[in-house]
Amino acid sequence: METTQFERFDWSVDPADAGERIDKYITMQGEEWSRSQVQAWIKEGRVSVNGETVKSNYKVAADDEVTLRVPPPKELTIQPEPIPLDIVYEDGDLVVVNKPRGLVVHPAPGHYTGTLVNALLYHCKDLSGINGVLRPGIVHRIDKDTSGLLVIAKNDKAHMGLAAQLKEHTVHRKYVAIVHGVIPHEMGTIDAPIGRDPKNRQQMAVVFENSKPAVTHFIVLERFKEYTLVECKLETGRTHQIRVHMKYIGHPLAGDPKYGPKKTLELDGQALHAKTLGFVHPRTGEYLEFEAPLPEELLNVIDWLRLQ
Repeated sequence: METTQFERFDWSVDPADAGERIDKYITMQGEEWSRSQVQAWIKEGRVSVNGETVKSNYKVAADDEVTLRVPPPKELTIQPEPIPLDIVYEDGDLVVVNKPRGLVVHPAPGHYTGTLVNALLYHCKDLSGINGVLRPGIVHRIDKDTSGLLVIAKNDKAHMGLAAQLKEHTVHRKYVAIVHGVIPHEMGTIDAPIGRDPKNRQQMAVVFENSKPAVTHFIVLERFKEYTLVECKLETGRTHQIRVHMKYIGHPLAGDPKYGPKKTLELDGQALHAKTLGFVHPRTGEYLEFEAPLPEELLNVIDWLRLQ
């Protein structure tokens, strides 16, 4: 009998996923697990289907009840690394950074170095512990290939105060993006719920079951021959929200490898920048707002589009 505490995950297989190998099915469920890690857990007997343990090559059927028992993480030490940081603001409670494109925010299983967290640990030594050893101080995230502003908590009080504002949708967040197509109107609001795409579990989509409300406001900043520069204001903060919503209205982000067309601008990832971040300081009650200028790569692309 196993006495060690573990985290339990349960899924009921959707008919759209029937026929998938069990190791691939679990990997697609949106957690940050690699397929090799899942296969190791299957080998250890930590995966069952309808109450019976299975092998990695088992193919799931519709309505199968899948259970995974994840053991507690081994003692990990995330090493501080002298990675350069663009610090926009810092005090004893929090730090605001302008994250460059290509930098992963926090370590994940199998990927423990070269992240923003590694850099932060080197820079300030103290981060809140609410999100555990892999995500210390991380209140919210932006994608690896999205540049721009993030606020990080140095202590648990600051973390809880910032997290409450995010939950209440009172954090002021604006992004600048280049999207495919010429948007004819000057502004718009996309009010469409987002959940995991039933056809591709590694993506998010506008879906009306097993989803959460999502609202994005946008204004047109500039039009080009085949693209539009927009500013998006988030009312909610769902995973990949801007990328999913702009695709939903027929204007996917340029350079987006996951949600955009294959024929696009030559960029290392989506043309998206977190430009504005505003929030109430969790200790002083003062409203703070910061802006990060567009990175040189995006400015060069905009200059090129103006010449087309």
